[in-house]
Amino acid sequence: MTDYKTISAYDSQVENYLNMVDTQSPDATLVNFIARLKANDFVLDLGCGPAHCSVTMRERGLRVDPTDASEEMVNLANSTYDIGARQALFTDINSKNTYDAIWANFSLLHANTDDFAGILQKLHQAMKPAGIFHLCMKIGQGSKRDKLGRYYSYYSQTQLCSYLNSAGFIVENIELGEATGLAGEAEPWIAILSVADHAPVV
Repeated sequence: MTDYKTISAYDSQVENYLNMVDTQSPDATLVNFIARLKANDFVLDLGCGPAHCSVTMRERGLRVDPTDASEEMVNLANSTYDIGARQALFTDINSKNTYDAIWANFSLLHANTDDFAGILQKLHQAMKPAGIFHLCMKIGQGSKRDKLGRYYSYYSQTQLCSYLNSAGFIVENIELGEATGLAGEAEPWIAILSVADHAPVV
């Protein structure tokens, strides 16, 4: 189920979001992700926002497919970087054996909890064997909306690893931290690097 209230919130916050990410250098998780790949690898940037991560990846010799549900984010990304971003929902990713890697950085936390497992399975299908998957989420329980109206789903580390394993991913590295987002609230996050290495559990 697509949460259009969240998409609308991002449509109305594009400039504020751009100002927030423009002050940040590429973080260590992105640098380490890129280091796992080789020149000309094809990467899906799922929930790309203004595509600042896609630009960094392109500068390092990767081919990128930036997608975002927000039309305004996509327009901003393309007008700023000419990056070829396209509008797509999480559930619109239907390709098979296409991507060498997927970068889902603070994007799938907006997916409805009922859809989360299915989305991960579709992403697994979209990846080539041994593809690299970066998933960054906020840690917690349940779901809620922030003061901007965005829907968030929260999981524990154990839950996320279980979801990934069931979808066909092998977890290789976990990093934990805390950051303040667009709504001004400091929350704990988890970044999981995994590899598409076996058939999903059915």
